[in-house]
Amino acid sequence: MTDLTNQIALVTGASRGLGRATAARLAEAGARVIVHYSASRDAADSLVADIRAKGGQAEAVGGDLAAADGAHKLADAVRGLGIDRLDILVANAGVANLASIEEETVEEFDRQFAVNVRAPFFLVQQLLPILGEGSRIILLSSVVARAAFDGTAAYSATKGAIEVLTRNFAKELGPRGIRVNAIAPGAIDTDMAQAFLGTEEGRDYIKNLQALKRIGQPDDIADAVLFLASDQSRWVDGRSLEVSGGANL
Repeated sequence: MTDLTNQIALVTGASRGLGRATAARLAEAGARVIVHYSASRDAADSLVADIRAKGGQAEAVGGDLAAADGAHKLADAVRGLGIDRLDILVANAGVANLASIEEETVEEFDRQFAVNVRAPFFLVQQLLPILGEGSRIILLSSVVARAAFDGTAAYSATKGAIEVLTRNFAKELGPRGIRVNAIAPGAIDTDMAQAFLGTEEGRDYIKNLQALKRIGQPDDIADAVLFLASDQSRWVDGRSLEVSGGANL
């Protein structure tokens, strides 16, 4: 079983969905988890309480990653907890706006790039002083970075950017002993995916795209993150792991 005892992890967007499942899984493996939230303070506090009730360690930290200085303030808040070394960073926080090219607005376009691309970039930058030899950075990509779906042009572009950042971060930070990888989920049964999965017709459509005929669950992604956060993936770097049930084969 993966043992992350005495390691510290920060998971952004951890109050719900993939982030919540990931934070819980890392805590189960023994990590002290910093649970970041944007607006859902109560949900973050409930996760912290759940982790502590099981004997784990966790704290909640708020921050608006859509703000220009959001990543900088979050990094300051993490250091404010007295943390001088961060072992695992999972940049999970993300937003999506399902819209055609004609319907996309400048505001929604900018918001998606701010949260999905700018925030991870500057969060890595600002946390570098406490990321060192052996630290792992895990970014969240998506299958939409590799396959086109109607209404996802702007969102897909943000995930394409994450794929590029993953490779560049890995190359630049590798000499410091920091590994950087990405997870590219398919459609997972979360609030964000309800535009696709909110109807039976939509669920059937997604299932038909996949070799494994079921809808992905947050724990499917959390387990993949745990793998990349563990020493079992010690020779994996600069790669994006698709976790989609065999989508678009």
